[in-house]
Amino acid sequence: MVAAEDKRHTVLVVDDDPDLLQLLTDGLELLGHFSVVGAENGIQGLEQFFEIRPDCMVIDVMMPGLDGYQLMKALRGDPESAATPLIMLTALDQDKNRFAGLASGADHYLIKPVTPRKLVKSVQQAIAMSAGERSQRLQVLAQESGELVLEE
Repeated sequence: MVAAEDKRHTVLVVDDDPDLLQLLTDGLELLGHFSVVGAENGIQGLEQFFEIRPDCMVIDVMMPGLDGYQLMKALRGDPESAATPLIMLTALDQDKNRFAGLASGADHYLIKPVTPRKLVKSVQQAIAMSAGERSQRLQVLAQESGELVLEE
């Protein structure tokens, strides 16, 4: 029998670039000691989520079909997946993109290229975040977005 502290967390990585998907998967497995599953697009990522129930997801933004924002909104909108730690990993580095990623439910917003160590650290932090902390962070973000609209 495996002790609870020996359980390897499962991470689902969703990215349409097969080379990057392999690199991210290898880095998370080797440095973070995670069990990692890859998905090549948002639709496959959503299907994989309900099949494997990962402890955390790393999601690219720009993908065909279902993009990263849509995938995150779908996951956050479903009670079965709403509390899952989500990390957005993208080449989109403008403030408006970062805000859109966090507003769609990302716990962390990372810019490509990212070092494997930084990705592992973000996954560990996201997994350690409680559902209450996640909900509170989203409420603060929603309040800040309302203030931005009023200022414009």
